[in-house]
Amino acid sequence: MKTRSGQKIKMTSVEELLGVANEEVATEIELNQIQSFRNHPFKVLDDEKMQDLVNSIRENGILTPVLVRPIDNNKYEMISGHCRMHAAGLLQMNVIPAIIRDMSDEEAVVKMVDSNIQREELLPSEKAFAYKMKLDAMKRQAGRPAKNNSGQFDQNLAGRVSRDILAKEVGESSKQIQRYIRLTELQPKLLDLVDSKRLNFTVAVDISYIDKEIQNWLYDYIDANGTIIPNQVKTLRKAIDSGTVMTQQKMVSILNECIKPKSTAKNVTFSGKKLEKYFPESYTAADVEKIVFELLGEWKNRKEH
Repeated sequence: MKTRSGQKIKMTSVEELLGVANEEVATEIELNQIQSFRNHPFKVLDDEKMQDLVNSIRENGILTPVLVRPIDNNKYEMISGHCRMHAAGLLQMNVIPAIIRDMSDEEAVVKMVDSNIQREELLPSEKAFAYKMKLDAMKRQAGRPAKNNSGQFDQNLAGRVSRDILAKEVGESSKQIQRYIRLTELQPKLLDLVDSKRLNFTVAVDISYIDKEIQNWLYDYIDANGTIIPNQVKTLRKAIDSGTVMTQQKMVSILNECIKPKSTAKNVTFSGKKLEKYFPESYTAADVEKIVFELLGEWKNRKEH
């Protein structure tokens, strides 16, 4: 059954379910009034899961309203529901049920990330930018002194506390949160390689500390050679840190030097007991060595001619 744009639908909120006397109302909003969340870190793909969502909405409608916040010019910003909005667009729907909630920028970021971070399958790039966005928002919230506190706030402490809280919320270690956030320093095409599992996560974190231009060269190297190993990146970083003037040709030389096949030279030893029957007792070790190499040289010449 169709409803008019702006028609209100009574929804049971989380607060009501918990016994709190608070009611949120869903309103049908025109799709063209809703903007995606700025720098939304989660991908919306036209894959099999999206097709399943489209089929579900076609049969049952949108059962769970999206969450938006009001912005300027009678527009709204999507907080939670980007996939539902995309599916609705594919079905050429004009309106979508939405809960409108006033939120600060920091509250909006935290809610947006929390609404998506528990997905079963998240790409490393999605976690990287989501963790960074939420952590930055949490730091800003924690870094604001209370109204009755005119003293300075320790920003480093705020960062550490926020990171520990985030780590506990998402089930990662604080160190792993830092590693994911380092991925946001990668060139996008390198981050795509991490998502497609062509570039090892730990190696990618190491590469994130390298200048962006050299990252582009590294991408070309990986594209041409198929992979890059940890020792290559560590050796390259040492060369950069030591002040080596880096060119693309120099970088390739350093990387290739790390994977040269090991020497197959043979070590041959002779005991003195085996050799003593061939030489007078008066011969020193140097005398014996000299004659052995002279004989080997003669043997080699005969073999070649």
